[in-house]
Amino acid sequence: MGATPVEGGVEFAVFSRNGERVDVCLFDEAGEREIARLPLPRRSGDIHHGFLPGAGPGLRYGLRAKGPFRPESGHRFDAAKLLVDPYARRIDRPFHWDPILAAYGTETVHLVPRSIVTVAEPDLTRRGRETTPAFIYELSVKSFTMRHPAIPEGLRGTLAALSEQKVIDHLQHLGISHVELMPITAWMDERHLPPLGLSNAWGYNPLNFFAPEPRLAPGGEADLRALCIRYAQAGIGVILDIVLNHTAESDEFGATICLRGLDNAVYYRHATDDPGRLINDTGCGNTLALDRAPVVQMAMDSLRHWRACGVAGFRFDLGTVLGRTETGFSADAPLFAAILQDPDLANALLIAEPWDIGPGGYRLGEFPAPFAEWNGRYRDDVRRFWRGDPGAAGALATRLAGSSDLYAAGHRGPQASINFIAAHDGFTLSDLVSYAGKHNRANGENNRDGDNDGHSWNCGIEGPSGAPAIAARRANDVRALLATLFLSRGTPMLQAGDELGRTQSGNNNAYTQDNKEFWLDWERADGELIAYVAKLAEVRRQHGILGADTFLTGQPNPNGARPDVTWLRADGHALSDGDWHSLDALGILLAEENEAMLILINRHSGAAEFVLPDAAEGKGWRRVLNSSEPKADEELVGGRLTVFSRSVSLLIESSAA
Repeated sequence: MGATPVEGGVEFAVFSRNGERVDVCLFDEAGEREIARLPLPRRSGDIHHGFLPGAGPGLRYGLRAKGPFRPESGHRFDAAKLLVDPYARRIDRPFHWDPILAAYGTETVHLVPRSIVTVAEPDLTRRGRETTPAFIYELSVKSFTMRHPAIPEGLRGTLAALSEQKVIDHLQHLGISHVELMPITAWMDERHLPPLGLSNAWGYNPLNFFAPEPRLAPGGEADLRALCIRYAQAGIGVILDIVLNHTAESDEFGATICLRGLDNAVYYRHATDDPGRLINDTGCGNTLALDRAPVVQMAMDSLRHWRACGVAGFRFDLGTVLGRTETGFSADAPLFAAILQDPDLANALLIAEPWDIGPGGYRLGEFPAPFAEWNGRYRDDVRRFWRGDPGAAGALATRLAGSSDLYAAGHRGPQASINFIAAHDGFTLSDLVSYAGKHNRANGENNRDGDNDGHSWNCGIEGPSGAPAIAARRANDVRALLATLFLSRGTPMLQAGDELGRTQSGNNNAYTQDNKEFWLDWERADGELIAYVAKLAEVRRQHGILGADTFLTGQPNPNGARPDVTWLRADGHALSDGDWHSLDALGILLAEENEAMLILINRHSGAAEFVLPDAAEGKGWRRVLNSSEPKADEELVGGRLTVFSRSVSLLIESSAA
């Protein structure tokens, strides 16, 4: 599919079931002047194809499709619209919204990027099952690099900037195993943003699933390939956040620029009782019909393409759409079946955002193995506990133990749970403890956009505060949240910038904020917080009991050894069922054959004294982590330990001095 260089020329192949004719429009070397328009002369089933002799890599071209314009039947062909090849692996300029793109019969050649014929590069796919992530770091290429003082200005905002040694040093210092790049495929602003002077900063609005965004990758896929090679040498895997659920062509008032112009009725899902009405399970105006063969093929070809560029795997935005059919969500949906039978993709890292906004869209825990999932329940339950919600301790324990309520039935272990407290979509970690509600007026929607219940709180007063006491309380809460994340079973994920103390001034939906105020401020980075996150990751690496892929059960051990977990009150006694509702302080004793550790959690506004359980013969308890005093020296602890207000301590069992 697409344009393929072969001996003597270029083969073109384009899908259009309902189209009558597909033309290839050729442009000069600068991509400015159309020099020829050639109909694809042959058709095999739904594939229009032909051979262009004498052509080769670097050729700039576009497509046009002739067919019926009957919106009430789902058909929106418009030969006046220049179309980007959905299989183009490179485009020559970014997409920009213009109302003309949605006006039937109006020429758009001056607005649409040109597709570029590219030569096939060597396959960089890493064979065999990918290594399970130990620590995922989610980042936006532009936000991460635009204000980094060690990155040359000419590289800032690009994939190449991420290869700078200072960036890699930071990732390695933190102990990152995998970087999860927010979308890098070519995207376009939502149509309401340009009139407001805003632009899409996140990239979750794609128009092509093969071509990198030219602003992020001026060198095309070569830039991603170079990054994957560089990171592999540094021991870091690259995960792509990929958007296969919708396109920027949006609803019936949106653009005709790619799939809509080639076969709107096939590529997008329409209401069964109203073929002209687009299904909007994504909230973005349209939904890809990923249960239809040509759409499944396009998705699979896209995933294989990115794997060949060297990526370790994928995070699927609004992943429920991947499993949707005409009858709803199914773990046996065609795209899942295609991925899981593929000898390479089945071994890649597969991470689903397990929800969309359609009927029955929240499917956390229901994706087939080996998919992992963003665990939104983990995020909410941890936030609710530390906010002080009554009865939240029991839910916290379930999340600390690996979320067996979500994954055990599908025979998946804790590593299926991607644990996070903050991500791109929501408050930053610093804002989570500084704002009781969202402050999104800068987004131009009167504060209506974004999550209305982020389970956030403010320590002292709402918003920024110069008061040292309030700043200290907020920093204390952030450290306690981070300790909870790294001491939980499952796979921890951190949003880039949270280790710097990043703020978005309470904006919990900052996709419209592509500006200096929202790019990471490296000059004001909190060095102590960076060191604290690095220490948490190191503790987790050193103690395999924290990352084990088995659920904690608390069942008695038949050989008389300790259970894998014992839940304790502050007085040292085991928790009973009646203790959980009003619990503010608890201990978690973890035990394996050769290792034991004790996690002490206190969300009280005052200190709590814990009675420590007996250590094994010849051993004692040694504190290795204290979230309220992260720089405190390690110490040997006797039979009792005071844990300060709203903090977490970690003790390991070690040989007595």
